[in-house]
Amino acid sequence: MIAANKLYLALVVCLPVVVLLGLSVGPVVIPLPEIAQIFGGWHSESGQSSQQKLILEVIRLPRVVLALLVGMLLASCGAVLQGLFRNPLADPTLIGVSAGASVGASAVIVLGTLWTVSGQFAGLPLVAVGAFLGALLAAAIVFRLATSERGTSVSTMLLAGIAISALAGAINQLFSFFADNDMLRRISLWQMGSMDNAGWLQVMICLATLVVLAIFLPRESRALNAMLLGESEARHLGVGVEWLKRRLIFFAAMGVGVSVAVAGTIAFVGLMVPHLVRLLIGPDHRHLIPASAVCGALLMVVADALARIVVAPAELPVGVVTALLGAPFFVMLLMQHKRA
Repeated sequence: MIAANKLYLALVVCLPVVVLLGLSVGPVVIPLPEIAQIFGGWHSESGQSSQQKLILEVIRLPRVVLALLVGMLLASCGAVLQGLFRNPLADPTLIGVSAGASVGASAVIVLGTLWTVSGQFAGLPLVAVGAFLGALLAAAIVFRLATSERGTSVSTMLLAGIAISALAGAINQLFSFFADNDMLRRISLWQMGSMDNAGWLQVMICLATLVVLAIFLPRESRALNAMLLGESEARHLGVGVEWLKRRLIFFAAMGVGVSVAVAGTIAFVGLMVPHLVRLLIGPDHRHLIPASAVCGALLMVVADALARIVVAPAELPVGVVTALLGAPFFVMLLMQHKRA
């Protein structure tokens, strides 16, 4: 276990390097000196330089920034939910958000095509809007099922999340059954997660969501630390446990819902990153949440860069890359737990 300030220092050093790497690599490699010239405004006006400038400013930059923000949202929400469930192997998918978003997206793809409803809403693709509404609806149902007159049960919430995810999976299969080949391909690509539709509108939506979480989540750090002792102990320490659960579920659903809406389903980031950071610096949420956010940003930018170069000029879905990275890590955790 290392000190939190040492991890922060390492992250501050690594983040610019990883961002430059994400801007540089791809089917068209842009050398770092050329990137500096383009951002400095003194690049040459040759045809190749103009093409590189267009690729960098229109495609790469919003994509890298979106990957940063999505990684921060998923990892910070994962850290919060792991603290709430008091389980380091908890994941944002436990509350049914990702499954609900998948149903919303599939419904728009299939029903929108059948009813010739397409286009955008407030500048966003209708698939993203449907995914966000599906995520919020799933989280609301899970929370309602787990809430009674005696309060909100975390264990019941976990079981409700599993049940809603299973129901959402069945509905997704039903949509896939009625979909044609084009619909099936769109559904599959969306469920694998991708950054290829990144734009500044998606970036601004994720940034606004991240700002909200950055304002409120640090205020919940001490309460989450108290929750690690148990709900009864947290109540004795003056924590309003029921209101804390409601706030955290709302913030987590909002963060994960926005991420899934703009980038599709991306696996393992909310599970892998907070757990790794906890192993490095401990369970104190005052450091765990911000450090997890930055590490999640690093992971997403690296995963997106790998997605662009592994099978270039084609592109892998970034959710596939994170799953390939996360599954061995999860197996390693299980082996470590078995040895312990």
